[in-house]
Amino acid sequence: MTEAASGRLIDLTVPITTGMPVYPGDPEVRTEAALTVAGDGVNVRRVHLGSQTGTHVDAPYHIDDALPRLDEIPLERFAGPAVLLDARRYGPGAEIGPEAVPTTPLAGTIVVIVTGWSTRWGTDEYLRHPYLGADAAGALVDADARTVAIDAASVDRTTGPDEQFALPAHQILCRAGVVIAENLTGADRLLAARDAGHAVEMFLFPLPLAGADGAPVRAVARATPRQA
Repeated sequence: MTEAASGRLIDLTVPITTGMPVYPGDPEVRTEAALTVAGDGVNVRRVHLGSQTGTHVDAPYHIDDALPRLDEIPLERFAGPAVLLDARRYGPGAEIGPEAVPTTPLAGTIVVIVTGWSTRWGTDEYLRHPYLGADAAGALVDADARTVAIDAASVDRTTGPDEQFALPAHQILCRAGVVIAENLTGADRLLAARDAGHAVEMFLFPLPLAGADGAPVRAVARATPRQA
């Protein structure tokens, strides 16, 4: 029996490991033993990472000092019914346009953009992901989306070292107060659950980093059969 069919929780989180992929320029990740049972009586890990490590959320403060920080966002924004956008038809470096955004109101939901790109995690191709165009970001805001997640490195195009750095989708979403989640993994399982007649809920609770721009999350979905 599959995860979706059994109604079990579906983990959408990449493991945090030493040397794991990070967004270009972000702090590298290191985890190592700080204490050991053999030497100290207990095992304790020392962890060095950035606030945008792995599967994480961005608070609006990520792009502007004047916008809300992570600990100013209500917990309700990190959980809710999922609205799934199937963007798997978009190829490497393709812009996802407003045609992918539903016209129904999105208030109170978590919009999950499923590109299928997490299968490329750990490869150079991962950074050539499809991305949310400015028009699509605007359409999400117009539909009252308040939390938007994607199974790619960014909702924006990831720029190379010789390209101008720009975050138009982040600018549009964050200035509207939208929470962004990035680097989900295996989100295609949510589409399978939906197509099997299940309702999908999302949970994206971040580490409570005071005054932060964002934090790693344990991204989890729950798929349950719809009532007849």
